Amino acid sequence: MIAIQLVAAVLSMALNQLLQTRYGALGVVSLLLLGAGIRARNSTYASIGAIMLVLLMTQA
Repeated sequence: MIAIQLVAAVLSMALNQLLQTRYGALGVVSLLLLGAGIRARNSTYASIGAIMLVLLMTQA
């Protein structure tokens, strides 16, 4: 159980670093919105975060 949480934390930090270096602060904000929307089961926040990520990825 602890190993799974450790692996998830490491992957989360790696994804955060990748987004921050590639897409800047807006990428991190969109990832936070997406994650918060999924955890809270709020489709509005999840949709806004997903749309922001897609827009950032298609822009580059």
